[in-house]
Amino acid sequence: MIATDEAALRCDLMETYRILDYRALPARQAALFAYGLGPGSRIAKKLLGVPADLNTLLLAMIGDAVRTLVWQNTEDGHKGRNRPRSIVEQLLGKQTQARGFNSPEDFKAWRESMIGGD
Repeated sequence: MIATDEAALRCDLMETYRILDYRALPARQAALFAYGLGPGSRIAKKLLGVPADLNTLLLAMIGDAVRTLVWQNTEDGHKGRNRPRSIVEQLLGKQTQARGFNSPEDFKAWRESMIGGD
């Protein structure tokens, strides 16, 4: 943890346990406190490679779903244009490209090109 991001670890220990200097503690006790940090801690998110905790991601997913439902009921939504950007994608820094089809035949043609038949 120290090698990954000592500053994040220090902030988490201060915030969670009010430990100002973890180096003043016996190594086992400092390790125990570090191990006890939750999945939403800065160091845990850094180690897992995620920018937000689970609750934030779940709320973002709910927000995305609501925004999509509202958008689908607009003229733009009916025509498949100006789709709202995903909050989750913005948090995670990823862009996914949604694929749309104008007809069942278009989908079948795409499917055949992908898998080579029915």
